[in-house]
Amino acid sequence: MASPAPRCTSVTLPALAAAVALLLAAVTTVECSQGDKEPVYRDCVKQCVRINCTGVRLKGFESAQPPYMALTGWTCRDDCRYQCMWTTVGLYQAGGYRVPQFHGKWPFARFLCFEEPASALASLLNGLACLLMLLRYRSTVPRQSPMYHTINAFSLVSLNAWFWSTIFHTRDTYLTEVLKNGLFLCNSCHSLLNLLITLGLKRPGVSSMVGVLLILVFTSHVSYLTFVSFDYGYNMLANVSIGMVNLLWWLCWCWQNRRTLPYWWKCGLVVLLLHGLALLELLDFPPLLWVFDAHAVWHLSTIPVHFLFYSFLIDDSLYLLNTEKLGVKVE
Repeated sequence: MASPAPRCTSVTLPALAAAVALLLAAVTTVECSQGDKEPVYRDCVKQCVRINCTGVRLKGFESAQPPYMALTGWTCRDDCRYQCMWTTVGLYQAGGYRVPQFHGKWPFARFLCFEEPASALASLLNGLACLLMLLRYRSTVPRQSPMYHTINAFSLVSLNAWFWSTIFHTRDTYLTEVLKNGLFLCNSCHSLLNLLITLGLKRPGVSSMVGVLLILVFTSHVSYLTFVSFDYGYNMLANVSIGMVNLLWWLCWCWQNRRTLPYWWKCGLVVLLLHGLALLELLDFPPLLWVFDAHAVWHLSTIPVHFLFYSFLIDDSLYLLNTEKLGVKVE
């Protein structure tokens, strides 16, 4: 039996990184937006904080605040900003003006403690889809498959990323933003590492060197964002760069294996779907019903892709296992 064509076998959401690059452009917090620059908004917040967030009024606020709001870090000042945001939005609408953004975000109707309820729910559903398909992968693919442990490791990274995405959209803070963005970049780097692990079957030296380089890039990136400066332009550039490498690499994989592997089209379709769906981020419209913005719609649209993606991973892992049993060397 002839050796299969040169190949890279574990996709790990090949287009996710490029989609995330657009996602980050839409959700990261900006110092000032039109809404929070308005004097009426700033005066409203100052007055609300002065009246409600000191002394007896503050104790009354804290005693009346639901436990889930306190646990997620909502403060009296946050509540003032939320109420004054809607006051400003009402004035804009009354004057016939377009709804402004506040602190880099559209105004969302808060549900319980969820700051962006639709995006939080969509992130949770993406994580559940990933978990469901991981369990299916484990029940279908024997542990002896060469990429079994690699796929499991990537899935755990993905689950962690979706978890922090859910937390971030529940409560946007500096810490949750760093964790979410850092883990999504980790997700993208892991995709490249999976390719390198497979290539390492033939060229372990090159694979190891590039793998170490990726780990250093990721560590340096997260360290800079955490301890030096959360530079949004730099963060987006890093994600776009890793995303483009993922995209080109996996398109190359699809092209090389289109005549060898009957399931190659699943990889190609995942690439096209995720990149096409990422264009939803460019719409950037005010939330429908104050809940569904372009970012939430993007997250919701990616949920079904997990099922196709893991279907590919299962096919590819079983192929690798069968070729190993037959003594075929995978290049």
